[in-house]
Amino acid sequence: MEIQDSVAAACHADRQRLLEVFRVAIAKPLPASQTAVATMVEAVKPQKQTVLVQDENQLLENGLRTLLEELVGAAVANGKSVMQYGRAEGPEDDGNGLLTRLLDIVLYLCEKGNVEGGMIFQLLEDLTEVSTIKDCKEVFGYIEGKQETLGKSELFSRGKLVMLRTCNQLLRRLSKTNDVVFCGRILMFLAHFFPLSERSAVNIKGVFNTSNETKYEKEPPGDSPAIDFTFYKTFWSLQEYFSNPTTLTHPSKWQTFSSNLGIVLETFEMQPIGEEDESLSLDGDDDSTFNIKYLTSSNLMSLELKDPGFRRHVLVQCLIIFDYMKTPGKAEKDGPREGVREELKVHEDRVKKLLRTTPPKGREFLASIEHILERDKNWVWWKRDGCIPFERFVQEKKIPSDPPKRRPRWRLGNRELSRLWKWSDDNPNAITHAKRVKMPPLAEYFKPLAEDMDPEAGIEEEYHHKNNKVYCWKGLRFAARQDLDALSRYSDMKIMGVVPPDLLTPEVRSSLYKPTDRPKAKGVKKDEEYTPNLTQTEDASGSAPTSVSLMELDATTLARDPEEATAMDADGPAVADVEPEADPEPEAEAEPEPEPEPVVEPVPLTDLSDAKPETVQTPVEAEPSSSKVVSEPPPVGNQSPSPLKSEARSGKKRAHPDD
Repeated sequence: MEIQDSVAAACHADRQRLLEVFRVAIAKPLPASQTAVATMVEAVKPQKQTVLVQDENQLLENGLRTLLEELVGAAVANGKSVMQYGRAEGPEDDGNGLLTRLLDIVLYLCEKGNVEGGMIFQLLEDLTEVSTIKDCKEVFGYIEGKQETLGKSELFSRGKLVMLRTCNQLLRRLSKTNDVVFCGRILMFLAHFFPLSERSAVNIKGVFNTSNETKYEKEPPGDSPAIDFTFYKTFWSLQEYFSNPTTLTHPSKWQTFSSNLGIVLETFEMQPIGEEDESLSLDGDDDSTFNIKYLTSSNLMSLELKDPGFRRHVLVQCLIIFDYMKTPGKAEKDGPREGVREELKVHEDRVKKLLRTTPPKGREFLASIEHILERDKNWVWWKRDGCIPFERFVQEKKIPSDPPKRRPRWRLGNRELSRLWKWSDDNPNAITHAKRVKMPPLAEYFKPLAEDMDPEAGIEEEYHHKNNKVYCWKGLRFAARQDLDALSRYSDMKIMGVVPPDLLTPEVRSSLYKPTDRPKAKGVKKDEEYTPNLTQTEDASGSAPTSVSLMELDATTLARDPEEATAMDADGPAVADVEPEADPEPEAEAEPEPEPEPVVEPVPLTDLSDAKPETVQTPVEAEPSSSKVVSEPPPVGNQSPSPLKSEARSGKKRAHPDD
């Protein structure tokens, strides 16, 4: 028991200290931003630096509600307004009372997140409950002034239900006839404070205010003037259907309403309103004469029928109920029957005709009403579909601290081309730089493909280099630059024919190339098909044989005429410069054989002293820049050829045409 008493005493002491700290803070006419956080820290001494935990929030809220009740009681005792009590006097007057400063401090703490966001809404609800209607108007004025702050997402989510409950309690306390303006202020605040998709404010079920009854005389008075009381009852009975349109779904109710409406419209048509009756309107321009309901006395019936404003109100009510009945529900069967639709069409045309002819500006008034009803259909369909949220929140644009950087302009169109242009100060020399990528030799480039072609390597077909189109295309370009003979084999063997044969294994080489089609290695001369020999001939007289050394003759080369040879001196052979000329035409009687044999011409051994040495012109394959032909004389008599010349003749090989 003693422990409980000590705990209670400690809590009471903490509350008194909290109240005293806030009394001192609100007594100073300073902005809430300067005193709020320091006052909260001094009063509660939170575990964290500036944010309260749950128990600390509850302690602060209880203390503030107690302080609020004390201030309201003091204001009532002094006979002053609640919101103006404790207002400073003289030059320090900031226009705020003690309660206003207290609410400002709590609102600032809630906005900055130092305390729980719903605390300010709870204090406002308590303040409206303990205040009179006159003081509530000033309290609600404070709420309207802080609407933007209270509507922020961090506060609205915590206190929207409390604010709705506060406003509904105020509406119940207010009179609908004496406090119409204050009720309108509350409804306008709720419309702005809550979003359009708030289901509690859209009457999603479409419930009508059936409590709004129109009372009229059921029996004719004895001293009433001569009026048609039957028409009077018929006219005011329409209000029962206007206040609750759902009753018209019953066929009997609809027939009664349709017949009564026909009588009223016929009376309006029989008594049209002219321009001279416009001055008889019961509605004045002054707001003080505005009435939310018309009087139903039978003595006023004749005057009301001549009032253009009164007639317009009744006809607009008819258009509203017609629009309600024509709007389909969620199912097609909810709409009116075919017969009802035809009657609605007839009544609607008559009502619009009466509105068009009712002064002043009947056509403009009818166009405005039709536009309003057309827009109202959108809200009807939206509520029928469940009030789907359609609001789009504006995203706040972040203003950059630094000014935006201008987009760079590239000299050559884009960044990469400009970077390549600036690669070197001297671009032509950069092309021949040592680090520049050069064309690899053909044997080096095709080495991976040759390894793939080896069956022992076990390379799967999927990972074969021949499937890489880029690799094959680059290899063909290298072959076009380095080896045209290898490139010519691409048409028969594809990319595998371009691979140099030296890189292939014997098995792969034998499978790709036939023995007669094997390509030669580059730079190696093909062996000659014919070898030079010494042919000894003997003439008919039995002379000593003469030895003649002949060069290899090509299959397509014909022996030249000895008479075309150049004369040589007796001492040695002579070298003559001969202009290159085309191959001589073969003689008509000499038909070339398929495989020509070397031709040897016998030299007669006559008087050697009188004979002139004849030379045999031997074609020698010269360099492209040379056009000389070397001629040698044949040996004379038994003179054998020089060993050096014989060796040169026998060892001479013909170059391959492809080389």
